[in-house]
Amino acid sequence: QVQVAESGGGLVQPGGSLRLSCVASGSISMYNVDWWRQAPGGPRDLVARILTDGSINLASFAKGRFTISRRNAEATVYLQMNNLRPDDTAVYYCNVWQRENNWGQGTQVTVAA
Repeated sequence: QVQVAESGGGLVQPGGSLRLSCVASGSISMYNVDWWRQAPGGPRDLVARILTDGSINLASFAKGRFTISRRNAEATVYLQMNNLRPDDTAVYYCNVWQRENNWGQGTQVTVAA
């Protein structure tokens, strides 16, 4: 089983940027990795996905503002978020998956003036 830890969340003003990190306990080269988010009272939504071959999928709200990248040698996946808006406020979760899901505990992102 893979242990997953997110970091990099915090409070940022609208228009600001954050970079979230997802660090796994072992090699991630054979795993796909997602970033999801969940706002209070809302569903958990897929934000971005990066597959083992490097293919990327971004949610429509993330296109043009967020990028996802992976460094397999460091067992880390990043989510760079630019031009943040108040409706980006949520807990952001990383999921490292292949046949099974391995979720982290999440990191809070708050966008407010």
